[in-house]
Amino acid sequence: MKVFLVLLTFATSAVLPFHSFAQTADGNTSGHKAASKNLYIDVHQLEPGKVKYEDVAKAHAKDLAVEKKYGVDFLKYWVDEQKGLVYCLSSSSDSGSIKKTHAEAHGLLPTHIYAVTDGMEAAIKGGKNLYLDIHELGAGNVSAKDVEAAHKKDLAVQKKHDANFINYWVDEKAGVVMCLVEASNPAALTETHKEAHGLLPVTVLKVKQGE
Repeated sequence: MKVFLVLLTFATSAVLPFHSFAQTADGNTSGHKAASKNLYIDVHQLEPGKVKYEDVAKAHAKDLAVEKKYGVDFLKYWVDEQKGLVYCLSSSSDSGSIKKTHAEAHGLLPTHIYAVTDGMEAAIKGGKNLYLDIHELGAGNVSAKDVEAAHKKDLAVQKKHDANFINYWVDEKAGVVMCLVEASNPAALTETHKEAHGLLPVTVLKVKQGE
């Protein structure tokens, strides 16, 4: 058992136990990732309140039109219109190719690019809001195996809080974890995290998903 000192926002801290579980190499369900490629999530910080899902969909279509030129496969994206945030999930051999695709397609470059691994994806049931929550654990303080173990604990109690944890992505180097969750409100997912393992997100984004 490993114990990590995790610094949470709002000046709180917690020592969290995580159990390690083996993660299979073919567990990726975010998209059709080639063996020679990696998964990335790039983040665009645009103007709050002035980003429309429809406009992001058009920009995404432009990405798809040129992605093969740079060996990139854009899989999904999430938009928080209120906060002006766009998260793009893609498969690529390197992050530079993602920047080149965005630059040629529409000129909107990301402010951050995370190299991530993901978990086993569950189906979106519909009828509830979709949220992307962000955990910032600190560089070197988390591993994919530990996040998989924490996710299993979320799945064990999610029904109690009427939440549906769809998938997660972890950047071990940056210490960032992102969870995609269906819930009626943000409290449902934070209460699930709280009961499951105590690891609370620093940000919860209400998003629309596109592919």
